[in-house]
Amino acid sequence: MGKSDFLTPKAIANRIKAKGLQKLRWYCQMCQKQCRDENGFKCHCMSESHQRQMAIFGQAPDRIVEGFSDEFLEEFLTLLRRAHRSSRVAATVIYNEFNADRNHVHMNSTRWQTLTEFVKFLGKAGHAKVEDTPKGWFITYIDRDSEQAIKARLKRKRVKSDLADDERQELMIARQIERAQRAQADGDDAASADDDDLGSEDDYSGSDYDQQEETANKPKEKIAIALQRAAPAPKVNPFDDKPNMKFGFEEEEEMANKKGKATDARRSAIEDLMKEEEKAKERSNRKDYWLCPGIVVKVMSKTLADKGYYKQKGLVKRVIDKYVGEIEMLDSKHVLRVDQDELETVIPQIGGLVRIVNGAYRGSNARLLSVDTERFSAKLQVEKGLYDGKVLRAIEYEDICKIAQ
Repeated sequence: MGKSDFLTPKAIANRIKAKGLQKLRWYCQMCQKQCRDENGFKCHCMSESHQRQMAIFGQAPDRIVEGFSDEFLEEFLTLLRRAHRSSRVAATVIYNEFNADRNHVHMNSTRWQTLTEFVKFLGKAGHAKVEDTPKGWFITYIDRDSEQAIKARLKRKRVKSDLADDERQELMIARQIERAQRAQADGDDAASADDDDLGSEDDYSGSDYDQQEETANKPKEKIAIALQRAAPAPKVNPFDDKPNMKFGFEEEEEMANKKGKATDARRSAIEDLMKEEEKAKERSNRKDYWLCPGIVVKVMSKTLADKGYYKQKGLVKRVIDKYVGEIEMLDSKHVLRVDQDELETVIPQIGGLVRIVNGAYRGSNARLLSVDTERFSAKLQVEKGLYDGKVLRAIEYEDICKIAQ
């Protein structure tokens, strides 16, 4: 066999070496060429093809490095999503799996110099939850795709239920209005019946009384008949031994009771309508997101404790995709991007201004009147807007947040 034969031991060894992974420092990302040793890498750097690629790199270095960084990030997240979608894994383990593909984008061509720096970037950008432990950095992938799908499904379900609730509410309101009109009509009928009874009393005490005076001489019954205010029942026979008669004060009490019942019925119908309207506003304005610009929040992310941001207050400058807030820390003026699940509302002192961030009066500004520490609720008075001056007696802490002065 010849010295350079395909099946010689040296040729086979060279192919085995070329097939496996080599050292990262001897890889040229621009030329996508892996060298086996320092001498080979030095010779490659002096080649004409490498010089041409470096000339291209010199024209726009930032753009090329940014392109390699985006490609590296996308491939890394793809591997993390497919292999460790819902598990907590060490950063070195997933990085070694990523390096198993010899054609991957190498880290020395990106803007991250070390794996630790890249892991910290994943945590700050919200791509994954990162933890620094004595055993090293650990990564947990944040499944945004599943969250978005679940939120979209819940939104569709909520829209359907809202439509059904609207129809049910319209039917209930119609019934309430019909019941109120019926109660009002009953009250009017009672009042008109009373007026008719007063008129019939005069007729009865005139002609009928004369006739009774002629037929029988019973003065006690005459006095009783004169004081009577007859109801719309059958006329009383004056010749009965014990006539069923109602006197003036009894009739007035009965009229007052009827009018009171009619008024209570109308009041209860109005209160029912107001309660139904309140429930409808609560259903329509209750969302699963609450962030809005201009409020003061507290950072509760333990992953940011090493930076000194844990339990620190910040101002929401901007809201991204409804669920992520761009927070400017009040002390350091640093700007962070934090998910709303890792934020907490801030309650000001009594008399301070708050914004209602969720519920029936979402978006309204109010003045804090008092707090109930046992029920974790607050008493507010709405300022400005459609509900100006209205007092809300029990609003949960999670639904209000301090407004930046």
